[in-house]
Amino acid sequence: MTNTKRGNVWLGAAGLVVNSKGQWLVVKKRYGGLHGKWSLPAGFVQGFETIDEAVLREVKEETGIDCELMGMIGFRSGVIREEISDNMAIFLLKAESEEQPIVAQLSELYLADWVSPADLSSDTEASVMLHEMASYVLEEGLEAIEDVDPGKVFGYSAYKLFFKK
Repeated sequence: MTNTKRGNVWLGAAGLVVNSKGQWLVVKKRYGGLHGKWSLPAGFVQGFETIDEAVLREVKEETGIDCELMGMIGFRSGVIREEISDNMAIFLLKAESEEQPIVAQLSELYLADWVSPADLSSDTEASVMLHEMASYVLEEGLEAIEDVDPGKVFGYSAYKLFFKK
């Protein structure tokens, strides 16, 4: 059954925030398929924002951590029950200050914490995506190219490209 609010094509954004110790900011969700599992802070893109704005908003809402965008590092795409295209862009982020306390959004999360990729790779409570990501080097992302105008005919109020330099 399609979610009428989102239709049958979903777009989400997830943020991989890495601190100076190499630990990742991860959350344990209270709902859905990731219930009780470590995963990245993430959520759906709203109609009024670009995908990179969405990831910064979601990380702030779920963890209280303000971040800066380093680049896009991945994209996940799948089809649910042969009827919903479920897509998520994964961004590399850096906390604006490592002194910021984590404030978990307890209405959606059990917990938010800094955890090393090595610990996540062997943790049975880590999501499949985190297990896969822990085996890759994720220090560089696709950089945002702004100040591009595809033409007034499209009517974009915001437009960005992400490419590896």
